[in-house]
Amino acid sequence: MATVTQVEGVRRDPRRWWALGALVASMLTLGFDTTILNVALPTMAGELGATTGRQQWMADAYVVVFAALMLPAGLLGDRFGRRRMLIAGLGVFLLGSLVGALAEDVNWVVAARAFMGVGGALVTPLALSVLPSLFGPDERTRAVGIISAASALGLPLGPIIGGWLLNHFWWGSVFLVNVPMAAIGIAACVFLLPETGDPASPRVDALSTALTATGLGALVYAIIEAPDRGWDDTLVLAMFGAAVVLLVSLVLRERRAVRPMLDMTLLAQRGFLFNTLAATLVMFVLSGLLFVLPPYLQAVLGHDALGTGLRLLPMMGGLMLAARGAQPIVARFGPRAVVSAGLVVLAFAALLGSRTTVDSGYGFTALWLSIAGVGFGFSVVPAMDGALGTLPRDRAGSGSGLLMTLRQVGAAIGIALLGSLLAGVFRDRLDVTGLPVQAADTAGDSVVAAHLIGEKAGSARLVASADSAYVHGMGVVLLVCGIAALVSALLAAAFLPRATPVPSAEGVAPDVVTPAGNARQ
Repeated sequence: MATVTQVEGVRRDPRRWWALGALVASMLTLGFDTTILNVALPTMAGELGATTGRQQWMADAYVVVFAALMLPAGLLGDRFGRRRMLIAGLGVFLLGSLVGALAEDVNWVVAARAFMGVGGALVTPLALSVLPSLFGPDERTRAVGIISAASALGLPLGPIIGGWLLNHFWWGSVFLVNVPMAAIGIAACVFLLPETGDPASPRVDALSTALTATGLGALVYAIIEAPDRGWDDTLVLAMFGAAVVLLVSLVLRERRAVRPMLDMTLLAQRGFLFNTLAATLVMFVLSGLLFVLPPYLQAVLGHDALGTGLRLLPMMGGLMLAARGAQPIVARFGPRAVVSAGLVVLAFAALLGSRTTVDSGYGFTALWLSIAGVGFGFSVVPAMDGALGTLPRDRAGSGSGLLMTLRQVGAAIGIALLGSLLAGVFRDRLDVTGLPVQAADTAGDSVVAAHLIGEKAGSARLVASADSAYVHGMGVVLLVCGIAALVSALLAAAFLPRATPVPSAEGVAPDVVTPAGNARQ
């Protein structure tokens, strides 16, 4: 029977590095799926007739559900066992992938992505919340770096394998490939991960969960639909109003709760608040980049799906390199300096990328993508470790759930807002002179649609106009990303603490870890 040792107030399980392997398999599955869909979107847009708005929904259906269920998922893991909920989450993710592979239209794809979001919401916060139970402060940064590297490794693998699949099979294969990945994650959790939990954690509040889901859903719907309907459209304004009412109601309800699901007191800790804010804004930028880049690489530069995946490698390589090297640099200069510097590098990369033209070629894109990856790695890994380091172990599930919820909110708003900005600029700049009304409307849906209309009509002018309009829209998006990263860097430099405080173990009920793999209730 395995023995759990205790060092500096933290219980050490001798199987902890093997257990980390199970978490890596789980996070690799989710990281893999993040980018495989982005590369498939241009292909799906052509085969399913998906507009830019529908493509945003295919991406955001997953992210909105993910964000809405993150908090209750953390609590479910605390109460009923994190390993048990991790396995359940991977099972749901596997089933959603099967539905997506068999889908026949855009609506079924959106539904499948939403169902996969349920699984992702169970997996991500629980994978993180296990870390403070297994690793002490001296090892936690390394463990967070490994988890982050696993997610990062999935990012380049997704486009490459997805691109190869799209070149040889139908678009549903990008969903079907998740099935063996999820199965491997389930097996790893069953055999390698000890059960941890906190039976005294708050119960899941169904009303708060509903307020979160409907509030975020209304907000994202309004942002995505605004470019087509108009920002002053009655339905869009109603959705914005409903989002404000629902989310404010959520905050007020949670502030009155004795054991809240959304623990607002954690946001009163400066280290948790500003590290979480930095990680959230990084996700805002990253999600926007990953949404706008594949159509540029495929439609404008003319690469196939596999070529697109390979050409995203510079960003992923920079991200993994920085994630691996973050720990010693943080130890030398402190998290505040490293997070701030990483955000400045990210801002520089985005602003450089905003100078892209139709004639720039891939070499220029590879340059700023590499720089962006380094900025991502040096900002997000220390920020997440700093936020997790402020959490008492009895609130690891709810705290990491809050952290990941806010990160996913940033991602959802990034896809919705930046995607809508791109769609609006593209439609305004596209020259559809001489086209029939219906063809002109279809061409304005996306750069892929404009290319299809141009090729069918034999109009090289329309294709050139589509390329120019898309590159201009991408430049505007990157400019906004650069400004957001620069503002984030200033906030981090001004407000992040110099070092992350380690929560005292005194008076804190430790997570119960049993070698047999069952939480002691």
